[in-house]
Amino acid sequence: MGLVLFPGDDDPSSPDISWSYTGFGVFRRWLAQAEGFTLDEMHGFGGQRPWNDVSTSLAPLLNHPDDDGPDLTPAQCAAILPRLQEIVHQPQGGSTDPVLQRHIEDARQLVVVLQLCMEKDVDLLFG
Repeated sequence: MGLVLFPGDDDPSSPDISWSYTGFGVFRRWLAQAEGFTLDEMHGFGGQRPWNDVSTSLAPLLNHPDDDGPDLTPAQCAAILPRLQEIVHQPQGGSTDPVLQRHIEDARQLVVVLQLCMEKDVDLLFG
């Protein structure tokens, strides 16, 4: 069983991104680290730090239940997209670390899905 993030456009041929639940958690921890904080210290992830204590446009994605909760609106997708693109394009110093490469590829695929949600003006669904 896993998690799929996909556009709410009712088109089965639209791009999506999928992870195991564990993989999605690891991906979000990597994104939080890129934003300068540890996800495990945050409220809802075992910590006490409130979300209003961090400033990141990725918060709607990072602080989202795995497969429940509200969908992300096109406006939230638009807010997440620029920072996610910046992270994807950061120099990696020639790293060949397969875990890092997987995170970057996942982020690239998520960029494609977010762009489609914005273009079609549909929500990003978690399922």
